[in-house]
Amino acid sequence: MTQPAKPLQGKTALVTGASRGIGRAIALRLARDGAKVGVNYRANREAAESAAQAVREAGSEALLLPADVADAAQVQAMFQEIERAWGGVDILVNNAGVNRDGLIIRMSEEDWDAVLDTNLKGAFLCAKAAARSMLRKRWGRIINMSSVIGVAGNAGQANYAASKAGLIGLTRALAKELASRNITVNALTPGFIDTDMVSVMSEEARAAVKTRIALDRFGTADDVAALVAFLAGPEAAYITGQAIGVDGGIAI
Repeated sequence: MTQPAKPLQGKTALVTGASRGIGRAIALRLARDGAKVGVNYRANREAAESAAQAVREAGSEALLLPADVADAAQVQAMFQEIERAWGGVDILVNNAGVNRDGLIIRMSEEDWDAVLDTNLKGAFLCAKAAARSMLRKRWGRIINMSSVIGVAGNAGQANYAASKAGLIGLTRALAKELASRNITVNALTPGFIDTDMVSVMSEEARAAVKTRIALDRFGTADDVAALVAFLAGPEAAYITGQAIGVDGGIAI
C-alpha cells in the first residue's frame, strides 16, 4: 500500500519543549506530514514563535502553548486550549526535558526534584490529560523522549538517568493500559544528538564519545524526528510499549 503524501492529515499534535532542538525538528516534521501542531514552551517565547512560524510555513496550523509541564494547573490549561481550538489532541510527544548534572554526593535535593519534575512528572501530567481526549476518540499516539542514559546510566547524571529510565517504565505501563482503545505508547532512547546540550561539550569529550558510536557521527534532530513521525503515523499501528534507540549504535 502506498503511504499518503501527508499521513497525518487531519490529526492534531502537541510537542512539549518544541521551541528548539529536537522538539522543534519534531514539530516541523509532523507539520510536513499534515498534522496541526501545538508548540509548547516554558520560557523562550521568541524561539517558540519562530518554531510556530516554521510550522505554518510548512503548510500547517500552529498553536503557541506556554506552560511548565511540571505544573498540573498549567498543563490542564494548555490542554483546555487545544480542546477549544482543535477538539483535542491525537498525538502527544513528551519531549520537554532538563538536566542538572553532578555527582551524587554533591547533588542537591532541588536539582534532583527539578529534573524528575520536568522529565518524568511532566510526561505523566501530559499523558494523563491527553489520554482523556484519545480515549474519547478511540485513537491516539503517545511518544515519550527517553534517552540512552536511561538505559545505560551515566556517572554524574543520577537524576537524569532515573527520570529517563522512569519514562521507559511509564511507557510500558501506559501501553498496556491504553491499548484496548487503539492508543499506542512508545519511547525513543536517543544517543548523542547534535543539539545545544551536546554543543557545550569540549572537542576532546566529543572526540571520545564519537569513538563509541558505530556510525561514527553524532545524530541530528531530524534523525529523531523521522522516527517520531513514523510512530505517530498509520504504519506504526502495531507497535506499542517499545523503547527504540536512535543512537548510531552507541548502545551495542
